[in-house]
Amino acid sequence: MASSPIGYSITGTSLIGPSLPPLQLSSQPLSLGTVTCLVLIFGLYATSLPTDAEKGRRKVVHVLEDDTGAVIVQTAPGKVITHRGGSITLPCRYHHEPESSDPNHIRIKWTKVTDALVFEDVFVALGLQQRLFGSYRGRVSLEQNGPGDASVIIHNVTLEDYGRYECEVTNDMEDDTGFVNLDLEGVVFPYYPRVGRYKLNYHQAEDVCKEQDAILASHAQLHKAWLDGLDWCNAGWLEDGSVQYPISHSRDQCGRKDTAAGVRNYGYRHKEDERYDAFCFTSNLNGKVYFLKRFKKVNYSEAVKACVRDGSVVAKTGQLYAAWKIQLLDRCEAGWLEDASIRYPIVNPRTRCGGPQPGVRHLGFPDLKFRLYGVYCFRKNEESVNGDVVKSTQGPRKSSKDIPMNTTSSRII
Repeated sequence: MASSPIGYSITGTSLIGPSLPPLQLSSQPLSLGTVTCLVLIFGLYATSLPTDAEKGRRKVVHVLEDDTGAVIVQTAPGKVITHRGGSITLPCRYHHEPESSDPNHIRIKWTKVTDALVFEDVFVALGLQQRLFGSYRGRVSLEQNGPGDASVIIHNVTLEDYGRYECEVTNDMEDDTGFVNLDLEGVVFPYYPRVGRYKLNYHQAEDVCKEQDAILASHAQLHKAWLDGLDWCNAGWLEDGSVQYPISHSRDQCGRKDTAAGVRNYGYRHKEDERYDAFCFTSNLNGKVYFLKRFKKVNYSEAVKACVRDGSVVAKTGQLYAAWKIQLLDRCEAGWLEDASIRYPIVNPRTRCGGPQPGVRHLGFPDLKFRLYGVYCFRKNEESVNGDVVKSTQGPRKSSKDIPMNTTSSRII
């Protein structure tokens, strides 16, 4: 099959283009009053809730008092790692003086901070009173691991939970804040619709990623994918409104051969008027992607019906990438996906399967009537609802109305 793979072999090339600044945590002196409140953020890497034994081994955070009496908080950069569907603790501790202060007067507030400095309320607690906001309702709770613990637990983590969080602790007029990043294990993949390359403004790029069970990737996620060997010669939108693309092997067709490899950056572009591809990010699946074994090839309409008869739906592009990267799905057979593209995942490269690098091969968007391919289906895991086990399925979703479908065929270069 004549298509170039999306390689993920390790490369030692250097990064060009802007990199994310290091996480800055609060270290400003606090004015001393009757009560001083300090927020301590732990540097914790975890993929699940800590056990009791693990809680005692968290990184020590020192609180110092200088000669002037001003209190300085010294913390390590905070970051926790999990995956979609998991549970994770966002660690935050505080110390207040005198220790006999009424804990019911301590206000704990968590917010999510985006790159555009937009704050989204997550959780607020004042004594026994608590309030949750938006999509975090029913999923966030205080850890309550002893006095001074302002940590929260996020359950059933979603792709949208990825990002930077602020912990603010207030006692009367004194307050302090700290930050922690929530990172997700997953995979970045380039995407363009059936109409061709460079057809998406920023908002359409957001939509197509969601339609493929993903979100727009961040610069940090794209940079990590580049370090893992992602090489893609088409620029795409990222979540912060910038347009970038990763090059592991410099060549004249992709910004000149004598230019160092790295993540090329076009900067922030006009979100309405300018059009590029998209870089999407997805994480763990709550289900399984599989190639439906059949004795004959099918067209797109037949592929959809075949998955439904098997108790599944046609897999999305993001689901196929997650299955390849996380579940190590390896299948040297091209099949339909929900967006009517033809792809197949290769973990162990071999001669007849599209080249020397692992990746998800893309054969473009053929005529919907062609009976030349199989189909990849997705079946959700069984879920427990009120103690009963049920099997959850979903129907195929249509593409964004802003991006019309046609039968133009294209393939990866």
